[in-house]
Amino acid sequence: MNLAPPIFEAVRAEGYEHPTPIQAQAIPHALLGRDLLGIAQTGTGKTAAFALPIIHRLIAESSQPANPNPHGPRGNAHAQGHAPARGRAPRVLVLAPTRELAAQIGESFNVYGRNTQLRTVVIYGGVGQHPQVEALRRGVDVVVATPGRLLDLMEQRLIDLKSVSFAVLDEADRMLDMGFIVPIRRIMNVLQKTRQTMLFSATMPDEIRGLADSFLSNPVRVAVTPVASTVDRIEQRIYGVDKENKIRLLLHVLRSEGVDRTLVFTKTKHGADKVVKRLHAAGLEASAIHGNKAQNHRIRALAAFRSGDAPVLVATDIAARGIDVDAITHVINFDLPVEPEAYVHRIGRTARAGASGIAISFCSKEERPLLRAIEKLTRANLTSMPLPASLPTVPEAPHAPHAPHDRTPPRHGSGPRQPRPHGRGKGHGGNAGHAGNAGHAKQPTNQSHAAATHAAHASATPAVSPTAARVAAFANRSGRGGRRR
Repeated sequence: MNLAPPIFEAVRAEGYEHPTPIQAQAIPHALLGRDLLGIAQTGTGKTAAFALPIIHRLIAESSQPANPNPHGPRGNAHAQGHAPARGRAPRVLVLAPTRELAAQIGESFNVYGRNTQLRTVVIYGGVGQHPQVEALRRGVDVVVATPGRLLDLMEQRLIDLKSVSFAVLDEADRMLDMGFIVPIRRIMNVLQKTRQTMLFSATMPDEIRGLADSFLSNPVRVAVTPVASTVDRIEQRIYGVDKENKIRLLLHVLRSEGVDRTLVFTKTKHGADKVVKRLHAAGLEASAIHGNKAQNHRIRALAAFRSGDAPVLVATDIAARGIDVDAITHVINFDLPVEPEAYVHRIGRTARAGASGIAISFCSKEERPLLRAIEKLTRANLTSMPLPASLPTVPEAPHAPHAPHDRTPPRHGSGPRQPRPHGRGKGHGGNAGHAGNAGHAKQPTNQSHAAATHAAHASATPAVSPTAARVAAFANRSGRGGRRR
């Protein structure tokens, strides 16, 4: 595909021999600088379809010899891939909806660019921002980010995106969902107008396509499979089961299917934790991963899943677009997704890289409309399976001991928390942004001092209870300036 030698050597070392259909169609247009709207099933190589041509063009730009005439001719695109001087501003921005997907994309850029001096930084929440800021200060070429943490760094003026000439939105249908469109527009509006923009996704409903078109200029549309189609190598089954018996059916499937590595999807975070506790009570190793889990926990859970130490991973839809684990044998929809498009992404975690897989869904009476929506979208009828004559009993999960009340004394001036300042903290970019911006909102010093003084005075008066002191502190704080802007 006429890629630069450093890239060719890197992909050959990874064992790549032939491009996938999405890569074969998208890469030539991307090398020419065209905007792209790429639609392909998950697991078909979308990341390489945009990463390889971007790295090729970065090599072409960074390998030019010094030229006293800045408007002179460009260098040879196949020269060695040296990067500009330290402290450079990023030239590539890739936005992803989840931390896991952002980390996966960042790793792909590192692998494909291993024979160059191009630098990549991954920016997401749930971890401290200091290492990310330090990497930006040292200079990077590629930024892969979730919207929440990226907006937070932008508002702190810790990142400059004015030099970005390549922008990518991966999993575009999720990124352009109504919950993401406002932060995405804010980010895209600061980029230069002459950039190359590429959007890739497994699904692209008509209403979302209209939003995507607003970011693209005369795009080339590449679709290698029907929208919302599922991989032929996935055997899709459905069980009709009452809600209260789902956990028993799950235990039966896990014990009888010869499961090696299974991904279980639930509708809610609480539901994921509950399933894991019940499986633990039944003697099965399992981990949960969702937006409320700390990033270090999510990393450990994925590592245990990859290694086989925890063969069952229970997740919410945040994991459907970012988990790239080989040899997942089964995907189980404990709860059917509210959005039928999410079904495609969920079961796409299995049958990757030419393998086969099994997708099993549990459908209660209340979920039958969701099943009809899935079958309408995918144009497929799931194979109905009879319930076993008997289902195993699942022990109740042990209750955690109650923590003693008033373990720590109240803070001076404590009380109801002030609302976070607009545009900071939680609220940018869905799950990824929620965790990413936690802890960055700062309270005005003068208000905090006044509140503390008032609370201390109140607590010194015997007639005033601690609760009254906290209420008085909050009233004093609210009356002296309100929210910080």
